[in-house]
Amino acid sequence: MRALIFGVGGQDGSYLAKFLLSKGYDVIGSSRDAEISQFSNLKKLGIFEKVKKVSISINDYESVSNAIYVYQPDEIYNLAGQSSVSLSFEQPLESIESIVKATLIILNAIRSTGKLIKFYSAGSSECFGNTNSLPADENTRFNPCSPYGISKASSYWLVKSFRSTYQQYACTGILFNHESPLRPKRFVTKKIVQTVLKIKNGSENKLYLGNLDTKRDWGWAPEYVEAIWLMLQQNIPEDFVIATGKSYSLFDFTKKVFQYFSLDWQNFVVIDKSFIRPNDINDSLANPALAKEKLGWSARVNFDELIVRLCEQALSNNNS
Repeated sequence: MRALIFGVGGQDGSYLAKFLLSKGYDVIGSSRDAEISQFSNLKKLGIFEKVKKVSISINDYESVSNAIYVYQPDEIYNLAGQSSVSLSFEQPLESIESIVKATLIILNAIRSTGKLIKFYSAGSSECFGNTNSLPADENTRFNPCSPYGISKASSYWLVKSFRSTYQQYACTGILFNHESPLRPKRFVTKKIVQTVLKIKNGSENKLYLGNLDTKRDWGWAPEYVEAIWLMLQQNIPEDFVIATGKSYSLFDFTKKVFQYFSLDWQNFVVIDKSFIRPNDINDSLANPALAKEKLGWSARVNFDELIVRLCEQALSNNNS
């Protein structure tokens, strides 16, 4: 089997590449400019030499179409595009082009081959907006609150349309928050762990955060990519919500990280309103029952273990 991963250098792309390699796949991973990209995550996972790295612009039909023709993938995973909710407010057009336009280009490029190429599109819990303490599943109405969420919702409908109209094997994974040591520094979970570690070491005095009451369903990214793969192994393509099914507040996350490092959060946390997003989602909760029923997948790493893993890895990196 051969897989083409758009966005192989990101958190999910790197873990997915490692997972597929363990399954015996040939893995081709793309970047806009593979010659200058560092692919640091692939190096951290020890798979840099095992992935064929190629340059592809996902906003250019000819570039995508040519790559599919040359590499003849059995499966395509689109994990590229802007991944920051907060940045999408500052650069909304970038969100639309890198997510919606790219999805349309890939779908059309696959269709033009006339071959069965299974396609996975990365969705997001941001499609649902606030769930108001009601767990969202595959039938829950979308109510996105950000340009990022709107872009992901639009891509979802494109995938659904091509699946029903052209009988393409295409599906969307609506993944709720999933963390790992590979998260970029701009993500709040990474910021919290790194800053608290610096406080422990005496190089930082305060941790500045926004709304501590906001709730998220946090999972462990390395096991979420298994669910992504399982979606393309089904006889009939279908969209799935992937999550733990349990929601915790940012305060819960912050407090437990401080506890791990034997510190009292009250002495260090400062609320900074500039970190509060416009139309921020206060409550995000999921019902991943369909994934358990049809994919045989459920999250194994719980909230407490997730935090321990993130803190242990940060401490290990700091000491190395």
